[in-house]
Amino acid sequence: MRYANKLRQNLRMSENFCNFAAELKFTKLTSEMEYEIISERQEKVLRYLEENDIPFTTYNHPEGKTIEEAKRWWHDDGSLHCKNIFMRNHKGNQHYLICFPCDDDLAIHDIEHWLKEVLMAQGQNSPGKLSFASPERMMRYLGLEPGSVSPFGLINDTEHHVILFLDSRLKDAASLSFHPNDCRGTVVISQDAFQKYLATIGNQVEYIKTN
Repeated sequence: MRYANKLRQNLRMSENFCNFAAELKFTKLTSEMEYEIISERQEKVLRYLEENDIPFTTYNHPEGKTIEEAKRWWHDDGSLHCKNIFMRNHKGNQHYLICFPCDDDLAIHDIEHWLKEVLMAQGQNSPGKLSFASPERMMRYLGLEPGSVSPFGLINDTEHHVILFLDSRLKDAASLSFHPNDCRGTVVISQDAFQKYLATIGNQVEYIKTN
């Protein structure tokens, strides 16, 4: 009788362990399916946000390397979608990531003026003549390819070399949308969460008024 009771107890323990293991496996699979990881670049962004307790939502879609392409896949979620350009100064020893509302087209001459005004007011060097950074420079400083540029690329800028310039209107938006360093996905992040992200990356961040 004692042996039979012991056997039943062991069987129950074994059953509970199997149920726990199955539940753990299901949770892991559910998490993976929720984010539908499509690349290491995207996974690195999502992991960084999670590890720093920065809330976000994300969804995947077909490739959208340009604003026109991406508009076909963006959700109507009320977030402000952004255009992101990566530029260098005339000497090539300083780089700038500039973000502004996606429907705007900014002239390089105007960008030069705005950046010069902000930097010189802080006693920093004027950027001089600006030009678009090459794909090689983009990969070196942001770890990104053309068409996938976003503020999340600063995760890869461990030396905090790149200066981030944000259109002042971005600060007024309740939520913002950016690529997760892969143009086949979109991350939606609240203003508070985005400010927390900016505080964690450590790069110089400046706001410019473009309108």
